[in-house]
Amino acid sequence: MNEIWQLIESTMNENSAPFQNENVRFEFNLTGDNPGVKQLILENGTAEVTDDTSTKADCKLTLSSKDFMKLLVGDLNSTTAFMFGKLKVDGSIGLALKLEGLLKEYRF
Repeated sequence: MNEIWQLIESTMNENSAPFQNENVRFEFNLTGDNPGVKQLILENGTAEVTDDTSTKADCKLTLSSKDFMKLLVGDLNSTTAFMFGKLKVDGSIGLALKLEGLLKEYRF
């Protein structure tokens, strides 16, 4: 999974236009085959992935690593996943929806 997180960070930093005006911290609690907790920080046109979760996230998402991969490639609709209990959101649901739209701007 570390390679995926590095790919997310580098791909987003190569084209920061979609999140240029964002200042948000997402936390991902992944379960299943490749469990782990990471934060994705979008701030001042820079994307950073970190293991440091000491700073409170604006939006926390809990889902399986398998469903996370589907979300990344656009094969999982976050609203449907939320309705069926595959995705749990703590914090702003609006930010979770915004994240899905943002991820669609990239190819991972």
